[in-house]
Amino acid sequence: MQAMIPFPDMSPEIFTLSLGGFEFALRWYALAYIVGILIAWRITLHALRRPALWPAGSAPMTPRQLEDLLTWVIVGIIVGGRLGYTMFYQPSYYLSHPAEILQVWQGGMAFHGGMLGVLVAGWIYCARAGLPKLSIGDAIVLGAPVGLLLGRIANFINAELWGRATTLPWGVAFPGPAAQDCGQLTGLCARHPSQLYEAVLEGALLLALLLWLAYRKGALKTPGRITGVFLAGYGLARFFVEFVRQPDQQFIAPGNPLGLALHIDGVGLTMGQLLSLPMILGGLWLARRAAKVNP
Repeated sequence: MQAMIPFPDMSPEIFTLSLGGFEFALRWYALAYIVGILIAWRITLHALRRPALWPAGSAPMTPRQLEDLLTWVIVGIIVGGRLGYTMFYQPSYYLSHPAEILQVWQGGMAFHGGMLGVLVAGWIYCARAGLPKLSIGDAIVLGAPVGLLLGRIANFINAELWGRATTLPWGVAFPGPAAQDCGQLTGLCARHPSQLYEAVLEGALLLALLLWLAYRKGALKTPGRITGVFLAGYGLARFFVEFVRQPDQQFIAPGNPLGLALHIDGVGLTMGQLLSLPMILGGLWLARRAAKVNP
C-alpha cells in the first residue's frame, strides 16, 4: 500500500456570520492577503526608518508616502492579478463572459498579473510624486515574499493548485474528484503538495535572502539590486516547482497530458514556466546592471 499523508480536516472558511439573510465568510485566502500586506508594510517601514541602508544615507520616501503607495499597490494586486488570470489562463472563456471578469470572489488570481499590476501602479505613483523608481521597487519587494508564503499556505488549506500524482511518502491525498483523478492509478491518489514547496521557496527562503542582502550586504544602497534578485528568485522557484505542479485543466488534452502551454512532441513549458522566464532574465539583468552602476 502506498504511503501518503491524509489531507487535514480544515475548512477554507475561518468563520461565517449570518445577519438578516446576509452571509459573510472570512476565508483563509483573504486573511493571507490582508496579513501578508500588513507584514510587508511593516518590513518596508522598518527599512525606511534606517536611512543608513539607503543610497547617500537617505530613505527614498517617507512613512506617509509609503501609506499612500500601499493603496496603489493593493489596487495593482487585485486588478493585475485578476486580469492576468483571465488573459493568461482562460482568455477565450472570459472574452465570451466578460461580466465574470469582475467576479473576483469566484476565485482566479495570477501572481504574474498581480506583479505587472503592482509595477504599473508603482511606476505611476513614483512619476506623480517624483520618487526614485528603482529604490521604491526595492522597498516594495523587500517584504513581498511574506504574502507569497501566506498565500501558498492558504492555497494548501483550500486544497487547490495541488501537484502532479506522486508515489513519494510525503504525497498528500487531496480531497475532491479532480484531485483523485490520477489516470491509471487505483485507490487513493497522492499528489505533490506543490503549494508548500512554493511557500518555502518563493516565501521563506526568498524572504530570508532579501533581508540578508538588505541588512548584511548593503544591497539597498545599489538601487534595483533587491528588485532584480526578487524577480529572478521568484521566477526560478516557480519555474522548478512547475515540474511537479498540476497545470490548469484547460491546458490538458489527449495529445498533451502534461498540460504544456508550449510543446513540441510532448516536450515544452507550462504556462507558469513561460511567464517566469521573462522574470528570471529581467531580474538577472537588473541585478547585474545595478551592480555595474553602483559597484
